[in-house]
Amino acid sequence: MGVLSTALLVASCWLAPVDAPVIDPFRAPACVWCPGNRGLEYGTAPGTTVRAVASGVVTYTGVVAGVGYVVVRHADGLRATYGRVSTHRFIGGQRVVARMVIGTTVATLHFGLRRGGDYLDPAPRIARLVHRARLVPVDGSAPRPLAPPVPRCDGAGRG
Repeated sequence: MGVLSTALLVASCWLAPVDAPVIDPFRAPACVWCPGNRGLEYGTAPGTTVRAVASGVVTYTGVVAGVGYVVVRHADGLRATYGRVSTHRFIGGQRVVARMVIGTTVATLHFGLRRGGDYLDPAPRIARLVHRARLVPVDGSAPRPLAPPVPRCDGAGRG
């Protein structure tokens, strides 16, 4: 089982699984059994809604060592893991679509990403919402309303 830190081509841009800050970023371990953080830790409160980042098929839902997990395999072969999930509505083999509610959190949310046995840094795929620049009138007239933000993945991720 290997570890890849940021050797991930940003092919798609996802909205975060929760509306919360990243409190512990991905840290590739030096070896398979070494310490590190094999995903992103989001600072969520218990009961926070968790949404699928992309469409896919549920490959696992259950509890491991007292911790609830949902794993979704995406069409590109990546597997997203949602950890510390207290409720989940799916069973293996069911399809999910992007932004579908897949459960709620117990406390913080662990969001991991793997290709085969390699752990990947999910941050480059997680969008940050940005507003387009706009000019402000200097003649005193009212400015146009602010356009809604758009997701942008620039490979730098967020955290």
